[in-house]
Amino acid sequence: MPKIVIYTTPFCPYCLRAKRLLAHKGATFEEIDVSGDWEARAKLAQKAGGRTTVPQIWIGDTHVGGSEELHALDRRQARCVVDGLRAGKLRPILEPMPGPIPGHCLAIPWANP
Repeated sequence: MPKIVIYTTPFCPYCLRAKRLLAHKGATFEEIDVSGDWEARAKLAQKAGGRTTVPQIWIGDTHVGGSEELHALDRRQARCVVDGLRAGKLRPILEPMPGPIPGHCLAIPWANP
């Protein structure tokens, strides 16, 4: 499983929601708290293309975005249940797969290392 990094602050409901989804999927992640740490926040903004909001989530080298993007990715995968694919498992980015089934699943570039 690729390394997952999530930048957060303690009282951010979106951060809690994203962490809850990752935990529900059984994914381990490194959490970086940027509250009150302007240097860490500046590094986050540089790494995230200017974004300073939290959460910001990376899976491997891929910037997923925030909580909404993570949940949208999970919902898209849930609609992609074909030929034994597991619904809503964030499988394309958390587990290597042979690839999407043509015409049925989204082609997610980091699905196949």
